[in-house]
Amino acid sequence: MFQLKPQAGFTLIELLVTITIFGIMLAIGIPNASNWLLANRARGASEFYAEGFSMARRQAVSHNAFSRISLTPNTNTGQMNWQVDICFVGANTTCAPADDSWSTTAAPATNDPLGAAGYRSIFRSADALPSSEVLVPSTVPAGASQVYYTATGWVDTTFAQRMTQLRLDPTSRYAHEVPVVALAITLAGMASKCDPTLDSTDNRACPP
Repeated sequence: MFQLKPQAGFTLIELLVTITIFGIMLAIGIPNASNWLLANRARGASEFYAEGFSMARRQAVSHNAFSRISLTPNTNTGQMNWQVDICFVGANTTCAPADDSWSTTAAPATNDPLGAAGYRSIFRSADALPSSEVLVPSTVPAGASQVYYTATGWVDTTFAQRMTQLRLDPTSRYAHEVPVVALAITLAGMASKCDPTLDSTDNRACPP
């Protein structure tokens, strides 16, 4: 008569060994995965700001107008939000920093050819960036927070305290996972990535 053989199963010791190995793998893998995700988010911060500088230049050229990008503190992360405004020179507007003729997020610039349907400022929040406990932003010169562009897309050098560089430095805790990165704003209006820790003879270094 045909008889079924009993099926072999895990012993208690084998099960405990399997659980232990799985726990060790999780203990090693989860922190590494977290650090990798954090490093990627930190690297993405430079792209966030590069988009703002590129947009400011693009809006100046496409509207044949002055434009500016302004950085403001984000109270949630300690990073900086950015906003791009434009301004059209007119009989009573010179597009100076203090003029109220610049566009806002609620209304177009005073002399916008499209009137009420014209360009409204674009604001981007830094809420999604890593906190300042991971990445510390700073500008060169210290305290500078704006770049102005002419209608041809070049940086307007007539405005004082012009930002020439934006640095993003990791805190000491994350120095091994997150690289130092900076954006240098050229007179041609371009924002290019550079490494402020390298010697000036290296083509990857930031300009003096």
